[in-house]
Amino acid sequence: MARLDGLVGRTYFVRTFGCQMNLHDSERVCGLLDSCGCNMVDDPAQADIVVFMTCSVREKADTHLYGEASNLVRLPQAPSGRRLVAVGGCIAQRDGARLKERIPNVDVIFGTSALSSLPSMLVGSLSSGEDGVLVDIEEEGRDFSCVLPSRRARAFHAWVPIMTGCNNFCTFCIVPYVRGRERSRVMERVVAEVETLVADGVREVTLLGQNVNSYGRDLYGKPRFAELLRKVGETGIGRIRFTSSNPKDLSDETMAAMAEVPAVMPHLHLAVQSGSTRILRAMRRSYTREGYLDLACRLKKAVSGIALSTDIIVGFPGEEERDFEDTLSLVREVGFSFAYTFIYSRRPGTPAAKIEDTTPHEVIQERFERLARLVEEEAFTSNQAELGASVEVLVEGSSKRSATVMVGHSPKNQTVLFDLPKGASPEGLVGRLCTVKVAAARPWFLRGTLEGELR
Repeated sequence: MARLDGLVGRTYFVRTFGCQMNLHDSERVCGLLDSCGCNMVDDPAQADIVVFMTCSVREKADTHLYGEASNLVRLPQAPSGRRLVAVGGCIAQRDGARLKERIPNVDVIFGTSALSSLPSMLVGSLSSGEDGVLVDIEEEGRDFSCVLPSRRARAFHAWVPIMTGCNNFCTFCIVPYVRGRERSRVMERVVAEVETLVADGVREVTLLGQNVNSYGRDLYGKPRFAELLRKVGETGIGRIRFTSSNPKDLSDETMAAMAEVPAVMPHLHLAVQSGSTRILRAMRRSYTREGYLDLACRLKKAVSGIALSTDIIVGFPGEEERDFEDTLSLVREVGFSFAYTFIYSRRPGTPAAKIEDTTPHEVIQERFERLARLVEEEAFTSNQAELGASVEVLVEGSSKRSATVMVGHSPKNQTVLFDLPKGASPEGLVGRLCTVKVAAARPWFLRGTLEGELR
């Protein structure tokens, strides 16, 4: 990306909402602005350009965006004299120019496929004045964002998109409407990108897609995700993770690859959403309660010691107590190491938004709290199995509470804490592998002591 005179020297701040795909897009936005001669700051008050990368999966994200964007008008004047506000991502793709009605101070709106147009749109906005808004939500003919420069948040980790979009059209989900249909990257390009990242010192990659298990179906006529895992494993990368996985497309071949490729971490996030077959059908999830339980059982047999996490929605329209009890019993049977739990969020434009539901909010909230308690109990039980064990940890930095306590993640994606060794600097440990002997196991983290040498 060539430096643009209108942007050189301007400061920018990026705020990210939502999933890993949004995090990846934000890194690309930062890389683009860096290449145009801009300088990142960590406070919107110091920024000439404020970019919001948005999520539209739940209503809460909309509320956060409207609030934070509106609050910008109360900040001191931007260093350059004018502050540009840009909104990208899923809400931008969904609402387009209509965002101006909710965010009067927005200058630029760019969709999920329009990252590359951001710099020129910012320059255009500077030229056109403060009253108008520039919009680009065109999807056709756009390349993957991977071709753009990136400012990785962590030098040792990289997001690697392998596909975008979704063909499933679950009744509660807005993603297919804002990200479009499934579109896979050519396998050789994915592998080449990982090879480049390995050469750059990256130790862990996360392969990204709305449904990675169907990777390649649009290009090759059939899913080839298992083959991709094997080829990425041959690059020399130390750790491979991937998300998201739809249970209906998880094949025996993929499970075999997970077991056979050493770099693939023994953790899988496999969203169930509900434990009730009746509700799963209403969600259009294309599997049953029994099918999910069978899949979980086969996964545990195929991949030794695998940890399973999940997503669960409480309060889907029409959910009754018996449906909710089915969800609780499924959580107990699977024994999830972690679960993201949500109260159903109505998304206009989705089929579920049209379903009438008279369940009192108090009932839904009480069910949500019961589920949260059970999830915590299961997470505690899962982590107890690690007491006294030695786990490998990829160190990410100091914990939020103490500069002398280091934090990282185990192969099973457990958060692991340990004390900074005497005489060591936190910066010297970041991105290193170490072994921690677990002395305490809580629901949401392990804590222990450092063993041996850093690697």
